[in-house]
Amino acid sequence: MPHYKLIVVSLLAFFLAACASPTIPDPDPTYDTPTDSADTDGYGSDGLDEGEYIDYDPSMGELTNIIYFEFDSSELRPEDTDVVARHAVQLADNSNLRVRLEGHADERGSREYNIGLGERRSQTVRRLLLIQGASISQISTVSFGEERPAAMGSSEADYAQNRRVEILYTN
Repeated sequence: MPHYKLIVVSLLAFFLAACASPTIPDPDPTYDTPTDSADTDGYGSDGLDEGEYIDYDPSMGELTNIIYFEFDSSELRPEDTDVVARHAVQLADNSNLRVRLEGHADERGSREYNIGLGERRSQTVRRLLLIQGASISQISTVSFGEERPAAMGSSEADYAQNRRVEILYTN
């Protein structure tokens, strides 16, 4: 019987040693790589590291990515409908563009309520983007509620900066 225990322990040690990941030594900085090797740094000469070009028409004014809301409201302000419509034109004209709408709220109200309010705000912007020609597959939404404030503080100006939807291009 003691021989079986010794064999089991030996086999267990062997399997554990075989599963251990090998350590990889640091590369030798003096090693000269051949010029015909693959490019692995992600910055090849194909221009992908320059970001994605979005057509911009200066006559339309600056295209902001933040939409602000009134206290305890998910209704879009009239002055922001044009901004959202211009984002919708960008999305409709470039089917490979994707956006993430991040809804936010100020710190007043419960955490759960503010998550819901941020979601309602992002859904309001989403609906207008869809009406203006963007496709469903181009838009995702998320609500952070009060968790990611743009301004720290308890003044009305701070609260106003935190009641927002950020339009982030994700590709």
